[in-house]
Amino acid sequence: MADPQIHGTIEDLVAEEHQLWQRESDGTASDEDRRRLEAVKVSLDQCWDLLRQRRARRGAGLDPEQAELRRPSVVESYEQ
Repeated sequence: MADPQIHGTIEDLVAEEHQLWQRESDGTASDEDRRRLEAVKVSLDQCWDLLRQRRARRGAGLDPEQAELRRPSVVESYEQ
């Protein structure tokens, strides 16, 4: 996946996340909305991680196409 495609995916996920947060704020969110919100958060973390990997590989003179989408269990255990 190329950088512009990753950015597009991030933009789509952020838009969906905002809609889901709006439903939560309005008090109209369903359990499915809450589950989807959690899934969106994980997907965003994965996309941001993939972009960071690609940039790091590029900066090190390596092929950014070799970067791989990491499992949720990996990206969700990162320390801030």
